[in-house]
Amino acid sequence: MTLILGIDPGSRITGYGVVRDLGRGCEYVASGCIRTGSGLLHERLQSVFRGVREVIQTYGPVTMGIEQVFMAKNADSALKLGQARGAAIVAAAEEGLEIAEYTATQVKQAIAGTGGADKQQVQMMVMHLLKLTQKPQIDASDALAIALCHAHTRSSLIPHGLAGARSRGGRLRL
Repeated sequence: MTLILGIDPGSRITGYGVVRDLGRGCEYVASGCIRTGSGLLHERLQSVFRGVREVIQTYGPVTMGIEQVFMAKNADSALKLGQARGAAIVAAAEEGLEIAEYTATQVKQAIAGTGGADKQQVQMMVMHLLKLTQKPQIDASDALAIALCHAHTRSSLIPHGLAGARSRGGRLRL
């Protein structure tokens, strides 16, 4: 029974989701959003770092999945997203968590069966898989999807002795 943290990074809202991997599926533990407000960027990054660290210290996950940055039309937004992602990764690394990265397409494929699923489809599948009766906030839902993707990936690698395999940069080698 492994506790897994999923992080959907953002410079204004960072979603988090914690699930317990039971080996035959996952159960919901917690989810929510770290809201950084509209302060200066370094203050928001500090909020992301502290918020992720607090979630880790509260729930005690041992591994974390986080979404990779994608290049959108706005390079400035992508850079800020990358910095928020970095703050979350450092918080997890400081707490000793194993860290794996997933593209949005990988997460959607693992949860909804198609890499082209929209946020509402992913949210509905997260609710179904975790037997939730209420919709989590969209950022928290995305984080739970990342945690579930990480659980599925880990369970498929464990029988092959590959769980925890790392390459330079901390990415999971497949």
